[in-house]
Amino acid sequence: MSLIRRLPDGPLDIVGDVHGELDALHELLRQLGYGAGGTHPDGRLLVFLGDLCDRGPDSPGVFTLVRSLVESDRACCLLGNHEMNLLRLARKQGNGWAWPEPEDHDLRHGGFGNCRRLDAAGRDELFAFIRGLPLALEREDLRIVHACWHAPAIEAVRTHGVSDPIALYRQVERDILQRLDGTPLGEQARLEEQAFDAIATDPDRPPPPVPNLTRRDELYQNGNTVRAITSGIEQPAVRPFFNTGKWRLLHRVRWWEDYRDPVPVVFGHYWRVPQGMAQPEHKGVSNLFDGYAESAWLGPRGLGFCVDYCVGVRFIERQQGVVDRFQGRLAALRWPEAELVMDDGRRTETVPGRATMPASA
Repeated sequence: MSLIRRLPDGPLDIVGDVHGELDALHELLRQLGYGAGGTHPDGRLLVFLGDLCDRGPDSPGVFTLVRSLVESDRACCLLGNHEMNLLRLARKQGNGWAWPEPEDHDLRHGGFGNCRRLDAAGRDELFAFIRGLPLALEREDLRIVHACWHAPAIEAVRTHGVSDPIALYRQVERDILQRLDGTPLGEQARLEEQAFDAIATDPDRPPPPVPNLTRRDELYQNGNTVRAITSGIEQPAVRPFFNTGKWRLLHRVRWWEDYRDPVPVVFGHYWRVPQGMAQPEHKGVSNLFDGYAESAWLGPRGLGFCVDYCVGVRFIERQQGVVDRFQGRLAALRWPEAELVMDDGRRTETVPGRATMPASA
């Protein structure tokens, strides 16, 4: 089955990154009018943008719910970068729940101890589910992707013929590394990486300039079609910055400012800060939506919309003693109504097709 699939017809509720926040998901579904079994009286279909897991208290519970909805044809779901991390067996901040307790890297560092753990019996089923998810959905009036509708990457995946996302990821990864192997750039990057890795997780030791490693990472990020779609196009940062436990050499870009296609595209991934909330400190980067209104459609034709409103920051809010008055929100965009609905019940009409660039542009 293709990794770029047909989006079903009919009215949709497009849900942003959930990040293990099962209670927020239940509340959002209630606000949207869904019954206990995921049915809607108006025959609406749920579409999940990916990043169902990590950092929140119940990633296994979110997967169980979403999987049941997908398997009963009440929902579609995309593959996000956090699901790709699981398929890659990559240990990232907040995903220790997916490994047996003795192998939990988060617990070793004293974090995320209250997160529900994935039991051994459910591991194979979970990985089979996420391995079968597509990278993008499309129909005549709408495109949906986790992070970035990057036309060259989309077309490469569309024509590649591989239906297994991790197999495609590894194949492209090998091709990139083989092209770099033995080149001056590859060798210099390898030497710089040895020094960089020694301090990569120390927030008090900014790394020295590593231009070759930075260039290699840029080629690795943007040249891998799966990475480009699930985590976006990136560019070298002016200087390294500390973000989610590690020094970073690349920063995310506002790709939607170059999106000029006539078809609206909805995505998540980018931590769009809801009205009244400060930029999450743990991200360590500037807010890509500075200058945009909370409900604005994005880009020169006003046809891009990010529906990730920082529900993933609730793990920080809990550390600060917040019990229920969270600022990070889980949201859905209703289509074709273009109504934005938050898990706290707030509803906002949005206006696609109105050219919107940030005030600072």
